[in-house]
Amino acid sequence: MIAAAPLIGLTLTLILTPYVATRMKRAGIIGRDIHKMNQPEVAEMGGIAILLAIPLALSPFMDEKIVGVLTVFLLFGVVGIIDDLTNLRQLHKVVLSLLVSVPVAFFGIAPEVDIFGYTLNLGVLYPVFAVLFVTGSANLVNMLAGFNGLEIGTSAIILGILALITDGNARLIALTGMGTALGFLWWNRYPARVFPGDTGTLGLGALIGLVAITGKVEAYAALLLLPHFLDFTIKATGVRFGVRRHGRTRILPDGTLQAPPYPSFLGTIMRKVRVTEPKLVAIVWLIELTLGLLVWALHQLL
Repeated sequence: MIAAAPLIGLTLTLILTPYVATRMKRAGIIGRDIHKMNQPEVAEMGGIAILLAIPLALSPFMDEKIVGVLTVFLLFGVVGIIDDLTNLRQLHKVVLSLLVSVPVAFFGIAPEVDIFGYTLNLGVLYPVFAVLFVTGSANLVNMLAGFNGLEIGTSAIILGILALITDGNARLIALTGMGTALGFLWWNRYPARVFPGDTGTLGLGALIGLVAITGKVEAYAALLLLPHFLDFTIKATGVRFGVRRHGRTRILPDGTLQAPPYPSFLGTIMRKVRVTEPKLVAIVWLIELTLGLLVWALHQLL
């Protein structure tokens, strides 16, 4: 029965995503695919299909915990919609993320955190930790993005691994998120016919954090988010020491990518390896899969 939810999610995004993309284009909600030579117009805010599909797929399995998770997930989707429509400043986005994460503090989850076999009891600080964890997860996924299929593919991998190491509601939600992401990926893979926008990336990022909290696999989820954290750290260091410069990734006539002038995780890959956009995304997926195998092995051993 648990297999029904991810299949429903996958089917719904396969069907809903092109419809949503068409409506977005008609409404003029489009973006330029800047990593193509001709920079085609692509529908934005396709993540609305994800916001619709996951609650619908989980509707036959509703209980108090799933309702709580979906509430926070949808609130993050609202923040993403606001951002896609108004281009929020990063600080405002983080503050809104913190606000919509507050319900997580009242989930009544045990305060123990399993750190690879060592149990840390956070006591009364755990609700604060949970709010920060979901906020961080959402924004980290939102930052490591911008290439066809990148953020959706990595999110699907992370949710799939989390499904392997959790049970109960957490596994159900993770599997549903994975199935939904894979359905969306069909339309978002290279060459993308729709972008998820912050609507999709913030929502899926929050879902990863919510699965980790409800499934009590916080440390394992943090390890899976290591590429995202490295990207954030490299970018933040660049800003802190004044080395970040304006500019963006350029595509050369042969289709390969030239790293942007500011430091980033993806830029580091571009400087080390000559890559096209699909190859860059494949490398990041491979890194994520490798981390996933490590997480699964650690969970089995510890």
